[in-house]
Amino acid sequence: MAGADPRKRQYERNKCHKKLRRLVGEALTDFSMLEEGDKVMVCLSGGKDSYTLLDMMLSFRQHAPIRFDVVAVNLDQKQPGFPEHILPEYLAQREISYQVIEQDTYSIVKSLVPEGKTTCPVCSRLRRGILYTHAKKIGATKIALGHHLDDVVETLLLNMFYGARLKAMPAKLLSDDKQHVVIRPLYYCRERLIAQWSNFAQYPIIPCNLCGSQENLQRQVIKEMLQGWDKSHPGRVENIARSIGSITPSHLGDRRLFDFMGLTATPREDQRRIDVLELGTHLG
Repeated sequence: MAGADPRKRQYERNKCHKKLRRLVGEALTDFSMLEEGDKVMVCLSGGKDSYTLLDMMLSFRQHAPIRFDVVAVNLDQKQPGFPEHILPEYLAQREISYQVIEQDTYSIVKSLVPEGKTTCPVCSRLRRGILYTHAKKIGATKIALGHHLDDVVETLLLNMFYGARLKAMPAKLLSDDKQHVVIRPLYYCRERLIAQWSNFAQYPIIPCNLCGSQENLQRQVIKEMLQGWDKSHPGRVENIARSIGSITPSHLGDRRLFDFMGLTATPREDQRRIDVLELGTHLG
């Protein structure tokens, strides 16, 4: 947008911010993500999604009808060449409360994952464990992650195509040990909207060099498919996301969620007696 009319750019910036706030507000409300007195640990990686998440949480902290605290936490995984000065300088300049955790997960991942294999699963598990431990240490009641609508749909399709499971990302999650509540306030936000806001905000983006060279990741294949749908079938990705919240168990095939074994027809005569009884109840 270089060279654009400043007034038009400001209008577009405000419009983008307003839409983000509306979508985040809907997610916070729909899934009861925040409570009075919460201490929210915002996991800040240095990517556009987590920067946007932090901005949104700070905005709602200022204007929400309840009081809650926000602390930004970055995990320095000791990746070679990681610009460790960028986040502290950015956060200090904005007078945002933050903490940096230093853990050499990079060496662990490299030692455990064979060359050419996907590092994401191992890296993700290590990060999650470290962040959960830190959340408990600082007394955080909620852990906020920057996953957005595209991440949710990508995860759904990944699980379907490669894992034979109908499973996506929840907007709100209780950890397996029941000790932590994870929230995803960007749950309703498209990645392109976040990218647009990131461009306006001019965040100092830090790329993930640990897995950046893995161009053939299954998730990248799914991401490209979604981008193609956005061009050829606008609205399809949003509809898939909506379907996650509109499930009919009787029309799927999970016997744990619906009693197919106990499903029997009601004989016509029995149904007629039921109808008569119901009619009598209404008349009475």
